[in-house]
Amino acid sequence: MKIIKRNGTEVPFDIEKILNAIRKANNEVSEGARLTEEQITGIAQKVTALAGDLNRAVNVEEIQDFVENQIMDQKAFSVARKYITYRYTRSLVRQSNTTDAQILTLIECNNEEVKQENSNKNPTVNSVQRDYMAGEVSKDLTRRILLPPDIVEAHDEGILHFHDADYFAQHMHNCDLVNLEDMLQNGTVISGTFIEKPHSFSTACNIATQIIAQVASNQYGGQSISLTHLAPFVDISRKKIRAEVAAELAGVGVFDEEQIAKIAEKRLRDEVKKGIQTIQYQVVTLLTTNGQAPFVTVFMYLGEARSERERGDLAMIIEETLLQRIQGVKNESGVWVTPAFPKLIYVLEEDNIREGSKFWDLTVLAAKCTAKRMVPDYISEKKMLEYKKDKNGEGHCYTCMGCRSFLTPYVDAEGKPKYYGRFNQGVVTINLVDVALSSKGNVLDFWTIFDERLDLCYRALLERHNRLKGTLSDAAPILWQYGALARLKKGETIDKLLYGGYSTISLGFAGLYECVKYMTGKSHTDEEAKPFALAVMQHMNDKCKEWKEKHKIDFSLYGTPLESTTYKFAKALQKRFGIIPGVTDKNYITNSYHVHVSEPIDAFTKLKFESEFQQLSPGGAISYVEVPNMQDNIPAVLAVMQYIYDNIMYAELNTKSDYCQVCGYDGEIAIVEEDNKLLWECPHCKNRDQNKMNVARRTCGYIGSQFWNQGRTQEIRDRVLHL
Repeated sequence: MKIIKRNGTEVPFDIEKILNAIRKANNEVSEGARLTEEQITGIAQKVTALAGDLNRAVNVEEIQDFVENQIMDQKAFSVARKYITYRYTRSLVRQSNTTDAQILTLIECNNEEVKQENSNKNPTVNSVQRDYMAGEVSKDLTRRILLPPDIVEAHDEGILHFHDADYFAQHMHNCDLVNLEDMLQNGTVISGTFIEKPHSFSTACNIATQIIAQVASNQYGGQSISLTHLAPFVDISRKKIRAEVAAELAGVGVFDEEQIAKIAEKRLRDEVKKGIQTIQYQVVTLLTTNGQAPFVTVFMYLGEARSERERGDLAMIIEETLLQRIQGVKNESGVWVTPAFPKLIYVLEEDNIREGSKFWDLTVLAAKCTAKRMVPDYISEKKMLEYKKDKNGEGHCYTCMGCRSFLTPYVDAEGKPKYYGRFNQGVVTINLVDVALSSKGNVLDFWTIFDERLDLCYRALLERHNRLKGTLSDAAPILWQYGALARLKKGETIDKLLYGGYSTISLGFAGLYECVKYMTGKSHTDEEAKPFALAVMQHMNDKCKEWKEKHKIDFSLYGTPLESTTYKFAKALQKRFGIIPGVTDKNYITNSYHVHVSEPIDAFTKLKFESEFQQLSPGGAISYVEVPNMQDNIPAVLAVMQYIYDNIMYAELNTKSDYCQVCGYDGEIAIVEEDNKLLWECPHCKNRDQNKMNVARRTCGYIGSQFWNQGRTQEIRDRVLHL
């Protein structure tokens, strides 16, 4: 059994430390009030058993809570007081310096919790350590100065989660839908250098990657770009290349138009290939200031093209993007593996969803890519046009920002729809499981407590909003002055972009399944329990509407993609409420509205069921189905894609893509348990060195590739197949 110390390091459990701590408190009371040695040993053994029952690494605070409770159970109140006083005194000492020990363990790579906090960040790299060190300072300032104590306390107890406190001290926001079209067509400025409109497709791709890196370094969430904004540059290159070929052939006396066209088209395709290769390889190899590859989503939507010529060129770009992703990227051993980014989204529409439709071959290629590399994910144009209607009643299809954060429909002062150039201000997530358990199953108390917790979230969200108010455009010129989000003047604040629906701010939610399970005794997939689940969702939407009308800020309900927080919430629930079968007996809670990962359900039933809940998560959500290796069954992948088109707005297929660098095994890397800890192991050679394996798993709408904490690892292990 392992213990996680306060500085984040992980050490073997040592019962002697418990015995010594109790003895120390015991020796400070009068002889008549003391515990016997037998009682002390019994307490230590009971604490050991309680810690073992959690089936995970236990932190020091939990051990000390167990000790306190066991001393009290022995009626040794004087000893308990001494033990509690000692804990309090040590806590005061620690509060005088809250960051040193944490930062030192980060530098020495001894902090187990931070090591597994983000599955796409390598904590041994200097740039990641630098980001984490800055984050510790930001979190300390946030806790002590910037946030009200009750919100900090609620965050610590797992009642809510105040996301990204490690960036809150700065005036930074969450996700972006980058206006790449404006920046490429009208020019932009990067690091003080004016970048004019590119004169070729390959140059446009190169500039796009620079924009992606700059944007990622000035916010902390995901961003999205559309390939449609690159499509006009294909024809610019076509004309340029054609002129060059014509001149070359004329020089040798050849004036054959057919020959000119053939050579020009070949060179054009070579340029498209190189351009897309630039995007893929630069995104994978770039490290932004937060120490990871840019979290970028690439949107592929034929319906955005403004002419048939542009649509054909866009199809060519999409095809090349899919072909290169199918190939993958080489790891350090030279083996083709699955990269985490860029994330790809392919829009299913009438011109590509049925066999015989104009772009059906492109959809088949997308299916092959999904089967091998887990992307693209799929947006149904049909369902999105139904769900995302503006105030004029017109539906719109557009990409999320990063993995799932969706803007709400918006029209500008001229009545035109606008999505590119908008952003999300931030997220605060409510723990629905905690609401249910705090009510003790009483329905009336549930709704009362629910409103109290939502009010906490509301005030926390206003803290996020107010932190951004007054931010000068000079803080991030690439975003606010040079077109990624706006073209504001130097010295101008971003305040006007925070109101009126231009940007959103997200009320996140997690654990709907466990909440409903506790309150009704049934899964929310049960017809008797489903109405309660939908009522919970509707209530949160009603609150967002109420807050929006009051402040003219676009509050929106968001299905939170918990990564490390799923473990934090689970531990907090176990600490406060103990182990409750089917509710707190796992080291994770279920993301957003999802069906529990271990619940048997087929792919089509799951997607149909979750579509109702996705519609009630307008600020962002994604559904998935877990599938086996589908590379030899592409018709089945296409069948799921066609079902997505007709039934749900946004969904993905979760496959596996692993490789063992020791023995060359390219099947699924297994999860095994040893000493209450889950470990990744090659089933062929038993390699457990995470530095010598490539594991890619979908965890939160995006692919993770640097491994996960124990809670998320358990969730991955518990997943059942839906197909």
